[in-house]
Amino acid sequence: MTTMTEQSTTTQVYRVYIKATPQAIWDAITKPEWTDRYGYGGTVDDDLTPGAKYEVQAGSGMQAMGVTGPVVDGEIVEADEPRRLVQTWRIVMDEGLKAEGFTRLTYEIEEIDGGASKLTVTHDLTGAPALARMVAGEDEATGAGGGWAWVLSDLKSLLETGAPLAG
Repeated sequence: MTTMTEQSTTTQVYRVYIKATPQAIWDAITKPEWTDRYGYGGTVDDDLTPGAKYEVQAGSGMQAMGVTGPVVDGEIVEADEPRRLVQTWRIVMDEGLKAEGFTRLTYEIEEIDGGASKLTVTHDLTGAPALARMVAGEDEATGAGGGWAWVLSDLKSLLETGAPLAG
């Protein structure tokens, strides 16, 4: 009899093209006055010094649903404004997801022709199978949201039209 143990090694890559400058996209993912306006909301610490603690506090939308306190934490690994941001990333508002530990999140922003930019988000979810399902949007039917695809679509809408998808 052979028994196989599955080790979860998952890297998810999302790419979106946005009619915005790299600086506008950078600001939207790093400035608290922007981060509460799209996706699941939340205000971020804006100290992007490598080694600095990273924390997302529940934003107005989450607070309206009774969520308080920090929802995500981690550490800044690399910040090359406005091109690349790398950080460790862990959901702390759910004990099961928190127990999966830190993952690695990378944002890469590249200017392309026509006044647009390409945003690539790479999330290394090694050892975090429940988080991998959630950020892939697989738990959307249970109320967990549409994951990175939804967050990035919402970000794109906000930057291009001035309003988020659900606004």
